[in-house]
Formats: sequence, structure tokens, C-alpha cells
Amino acid sequence: MIEHCIDDNLLVHYRRLLDAEDLAFSEMEHDFEEGDRTKFERDKSAWLQALEERLGYLDRCGFVREGDSRLLA
Repeated sequence: MIEHCIDDNLLVHYRRLLDAEDLAFSEMEHDFEEGDRTKFERDKSAWLQALEERLGYLDRCGFVREGDSRLLA
């Protein structure tokens, strides 16, 4: 079992990453509903970037293994 140090800094930074991902996903979803393919593709790229940043942070903190999307218990 891996011991994780969860502190205020980790929580604040992770919340920012979650909020950025949520916003990007909402924009992409809205574009899809509106049928705006150009905006959808742009916002899909932004969402994927936000997702990569969040997963990268979890990896650097020791919560996921590189190349593995499953969270470590």
C-alpha cells in the first residue's frame, strides 16, 4: 500500500484542476449540443489537455501509475 500525503496544497491544486476540466467539458458539451463542430473540436482539445494535466498531477503525487488510469488504493 502506498501512503499518500494529502494536505491543503494538494487539495487546493487538485480542485483547480478539476474545475478547469469541468469547465472545458461543459464548453465541449455545449458545442456538441449546438452542433458547432469547429468549437467542439477546439474545446475537445482543451478538455483533453485539462484531463492530461489532472492525471499528470495525480501521477506526480503518486496516486496513479504512468500509463494506468486506475487510482491506487
